Amino acid sequence: MPFKLFDAQRASSAKRACCALRAFACALLISCACTLPFVSVTEAHADVRKSDIIYGKTMEERGIKAASSPNLGSEFVYVCGADGTEYFARSCDEPTQIASITKVMTAIIALENAEMDREVTVSQNAATVGESSANLQAGDVLTMGNALKGLMVPSGNDAAIAIAECVGEDFQKQARESASALHRADGSAIDYDDPACALDAFVAKMNEKAAELGCTNTVFENPHGLDGSQFAGNLHSTAREVSKICAYAMENDAFRELCDIPRIDIPVKRGDETVMVTLETTDLLLGSFEGACGIKTGNTDLAGPCFAGACNRDGQELYAIVLKSVSEEQRFIDCETLFTWVYDNQIDYPLAHSDQSASMTLDGQTQEVPVVADVALTGWVDKTVPATFADPDATVSVFAPDGNVSQEFTFDDVGGGVSAGQKVGEATFYQDNEQIAKMDLVACEDVAGPNPLEAIGIWWDKAMRTFSGEPTSARSVIINDTPLILEKS
Repeated sequence: MPFKLFDAQRASSAKRACCALRAFACALLISCACTLPFVSVTEAHADVRKSDIIYGKTMEERGIKAASSPNLGSEFVYVCGADGTEYFARSCDEPTQIASITKVMTAIIALENAEMDREVTVSQNAATVGESSANLQAGDVLTMGNALKGLMVPSGNDAAIAIAECVGEDFQKQARESASALHRADGSAIDYDDPACALDAFVAKMNEKAAELGCTNTVFENPHGLDGSQFAGNLHSTAREVSKICAYAMENDAFRELCDIPRIDIPVKRGDETVMVTLETTDLLLGSFEGACGIKTGNTDLAGPCFAGACNRDGQELYAIVLKSVSEEQRFIDCETLFTWVYDNQIDYPLAHSDQSASMTLDGQTQEVPVVADVALTGWVDKTVPATFADPDATVSVFAPDGNVSQEFTFDDVGGGVSAGQKVGEATFYQDNEQIAKMDLVACEDVAGPNPLEAIGIWWDKAMRTFSGEPTSARSVIINDTPLILEKS
């Protein structure tokens, strides 16, 4: 017989053992749940990559610790200053859909080619485009300025079509009158005698402007950025080129105002009455993150959640472009992370780092200054003069992830006597082998030269030292230090 039946007692024992095992398993699970840290979905998908580019070099090339680099959940990233300084990049030149960030270019074309008090009539085509909306209806009439608010604040696709059709009529008319050709992004000719070509004419101008800004990998096919169903096509850009478009747009004060509106009511003529339409921003950083000042959100199935963000603190403006993020929330988290990372890593680095000091009197004013070097007085055999920087409090602005600071000192042939404040050499400072500062070294005190009798003795001493191979004067010594600002892995 292959097995025996348990008797009642053994069955009861087995049942109790089973219950005890289940209780232990439950307790173990509860214990693990309590002790393990909570990890959100977005945190689980955020990462640091060795291929991420920091200030022109990959993380791997720099040897930077992962903890010193942004932890991000977006596939395509580019961060730069308004001055063009590139701080961070991830796959920034790879083409991808940009969804409603497209509307930045729509706004540029409208602002540069239409008066803000011009009336815009909402067509049936505009009112029924779908998805994100300014809640406009067919037949509504509003000013171009308010239509642009409908475009940028709630990311209205209806406003995008209405603006493009309105301004596009001008481009259509201009082309017809000059008999000049208009072309779609795919190169096909636009029939400007077709009454429906105004939209295509507007998009053609969007692509012309992109080319003018040096965007060679950007294609617009509509004014709103939808990329599925009837809007599927070749529309795309890159994180780097989006930053170019945004930087250009932010030079326009009217555009900047459009980006910085959390909520607004706009008047719209609807039939025989004027109604107020409430617009609320899709930019969750406005009013909640210090310095946030725009620019545009986007989200489609193909593009994923996107955001072109701007932040200005103490006059330093940054643009962070994050495309194809893992969630709508993460795109904002990524921008906050990037802005904070750049601002926190901007360091005013003091040039003088010394534990020695001296009293220096110039023009009747005495101050305690750091001694950064002892400079040899070649007119003597063994004398040096303490030296400091011409500006002892000088600092240089550095971006910490660009690397640690190094220094190079050169000393003048001072001779035998020197006066406080006299130049005795110079120091040059580098970060990642690039010069970042240069500072004169000056004597901290007066040192008299040798008198004639001393000079004879020094001449004889130097002659004997030369014969014996000994040094004929003291050696200049660098005292200044360059503390590390970044730990490497």
